[in-house]
Amino acid sequence: MNESSKSGHVKYFVLDTNVLLHNSAALFMFADNEVVIPFTVLEELDKFKKENDDVGRNARQVIRELDKLRSKGKLAEGVYWNGHGGRIRVDFADEERPHMIRNEVPDNRIIGVAYNLKQAGRTTILITKDINVRLKSDALGIETQDFEVQKVDSDRLYAGYLEIAVPDEIIDMLYQEKQLDIDSIKDFLFITNDDGSTEPIDIHANQFIKLQSQMDSSHSGIARRLADTDHLIPVNTPRKPVFGVMARNVQQTMALDLLLDDEVKLVTLLGQAGTGKTLLAIAAGMSKTFIEERYDKFLVARPIMPMGRDIGYLPGDKDEKLSVWMQPIFDNLTYLMSTRGVGSQHAESKNPEQRIKQFMDSGQLVLEPLTYIRGRSIPHQFIIIDEAQNLTPHEVKTIVSRVGEGTKIILTGDVAQIDNPYLDASSNGLSYMIERLKGQPLVGHMTLAKSERSELASIAADKL
Repeated sequence: MNESSKSGHVKYFVLDTNVLLHNSAALFMFADNEVVIPFTVLEELDKFKKENDDVGRNARQVIRELDKLRSKGKLAEGVYWNGHGGRIRVDFADEERPHMIRNEVPDNRIIGVAYNLKQAGRTTILITKDINVRLKSDALGIETQDFEVQKVDSDRLYAGYLEIAVPDEIIDMLYQEKQLDIDSIKDFLFITNDDGSTEPIDIHANQFIKLQSQMDSSHSGIARRLADTDHLIPVNTPRKPVFGVMARNVQQTMALDLLLDDEVKLVTLLGQAGTGKTLLAIAAGMSKTFIEERYDKFLVARPIMPMGRDIGYLPGDKDEKLSVWMQPIFDNLTYLMSTRGVGSQHAESKNPEQRIKQFMDSGQLVLEPLTYIRGRSIPHQFIIIDEAQNLTPHEVKTIVSRVGEGTKIILTGDVAQIDNPYLDASSNGLSYMIERLKGQPLVGHMTLAKSERSELASIAADKL
């Protein structure tokens, strides 16, 4: 964001409550311009400050920052905070509002502040994550924007793999020598633009490359850049099922390669319903924890929407509420623990539900809403955060930054199915993490494009 007024012309940024609840640092992201906080926003922050979640924490942080500014001057008159003309002011908005927004609701009072600044001849921009507020403001001729900090270009989101055409001998060399220097394929690493010009392609750490023969469409190979080395290593489909699951397509093969590599500590999996992202992650976690015993615990968590909301609205006691909320995870676990899922390799006399309960009673398997794992130290665990597209960038940072030694964490989600009203495909925590952490040696990503749930599910995902 960091709008600058190099010409000396100050811009007035009116912040909606949802912007500050989304990122408390938004107060200080407008450089040498004036940030205007409507008095209504203070009242709304007061309502949220008692919440025991990121929204509550952000509300409290904003209130603390504003309280610190009081020592530098009067907020009603504006307080300079950065020595470069940046000012923060609380506006009481006593002026008359246009008849369209006279109803006494917070949104109208916030829009009223921006409207009166504009009428006074100030260059005014209303910053809000509420689409309806943007529509109403625009209708009144007020410039309005989404909070763009921590947004990424969802249309060009890092996919985790690419495909290039190469001579047959390069593919053969990859598998014969068990590695390939990146320099050996640099002449083929380019994309052709619409105007016929070409641009070189960079290969990130842990990125996959499908090497397709230039002469024979049936001849191909899959390679992955090994961490931050200059080598590509061959990727093979696991010969044995991973807790009953075999990869059904190239992207699933790539995803399993990341999930089963203990050196890759963070894996993000993106894909629409039916692409297998959650099933693959759970299968890998069960294999690593229960069979290889590489990790002490297997933890699966899902965010409650909105984040921090308790599960009290669900029917039944705590265990029953949890069971309802985590049902999609139970469905995957039940499938994997059934004879159909794992075959005779793990078949036992107990039914899948009994085996799940046995793992949970022993503490090896933990299923919880994401809210309940906050503040924990989580070392030596295989962790899956499902539905991660409903998390803000700050929430994702909070979770991953608490990961202890020896822990592997997987985030799965579908950016086309976001339930948080203030997030979209560009601003959610999963997209943000994918784009910001690409190329890190400990991090891998895979976008799963093909639905494998059933023929009908695949048609529905494609056509509807």
